[in-house]
Amino acid sequence: METSVKLTKLAQCAGCGAKVGAGTLAQLLADMPVRKDPRLLVGYDKSDDASVFQLTPEIAIVQTLDFFPPIADDPFTFGQIAAANALSDIYAMGAEPVLAMNILCVTKAMASETVREILRGGYEKVYEAGALISGGHSIEGPEPLYGLSVTGLVHPEKHLANSSARPGDVLILTKPIGIGVLTTAAKAGLLPPEQEKQVFDLMATLNKKARDIMVQYEVHSCTDVTGFGLLGHSLEMAQGSGVTIELDSGAIPVLPGALDFAAMGILPAGVYRNRSFAAASAAFAEGLPLRLQDVLFDPQTSGGLLISVAEKDAADLLRELQDHSEWPQRIGWVREKQASPIVVK
Repeated sequence: METSVKLTKLAQCAGCGAKVGAGTLAQLLADMPVRKDPRLLVGYDKSDDASVFQLTPEIAIVQTLDFFPPIADDPFTFGQIAAANALSDIYAMGAEPVLAMNILCVTKAMASETVREILRGGYEKVYEAGALISGGHSIEGPEPLYGLSVTGLVHPEKHLANSSARPGDVLILTKPIGIGVLTTAAKAGLLPPEQEKQVFDLMATLNKKARDIMVQYEVHSCTDVTGFGLLGHSLEMAQGSGVTIELDSGAIPVLPGALDFAAMGILPAGVYRNRSFAAASAAFAEGLPLRLQDVLFDPQTSGGLLISVAEKDAADLLRELQDHSEWPQRIGWVREKQASPIVVK
């Protein structure tokens, strides 16, 4: 669908690249009181993807909220990606989404049909997830924003967290990285149409199937890789779990063209925020190219799941994931805590 005003031109940042940096966020929350309740199994103090609250011995609700500026000019595509990104937080906790509500900010420059298409994209992706949209809230502002508040369900003893990885676990990533670099190139008109479509299709792909597969195995920890980049989210997992994350740089799936654009300096601002947050905690192998380091810090929008699985199940889990997608790869290991929380070889 063509729009008279390009959505990405109405916003300073795109997608999860607009997230407040992890370091800044940590400072903002540092002195906030944390109220304890035994029913709150996961709260904001754990820097996790969603909160988990136990209702009964058999049921816990999982709640998240996620929205951002346009990542695509096509409004339907933007709606799909924003919804897939919000739903991903629920999947990362091992839960199933059941209910969602729209969060929408429109500008005076947006036609009513453009707004309808954004909402339609979100509705279709939520229905694909097997959930329902029950309402929402909209305002008028200087930049377009869209996303969802999502509620999911999980057994209290089966929820996953980003802070429970165990030494000896194998790390599997279900989607490639480089999305932020390529969408920055697309915004500058440098990405060929077929490559742009591949990136948008990837972002609009739900992590539902990966979640459905992983919960059948002994998975100890999980997070989705979004605005803080692979290294930022790996650092949160390492610090929360009290371990060291060791990554094999040669095994990490990277979208075609991302390294080339990174070498040209086509980088979103989020790369620099993420580097500021995580670089001091990462030990890089000597000679690791700067362009690859930049992509490891690249903010992802609707990225894949980073799964920490028991070694005995890793091969079977990876095989089943690869039966449904070309992208999943074994990218590293969880080690006993070392001097550096992150080691990139």
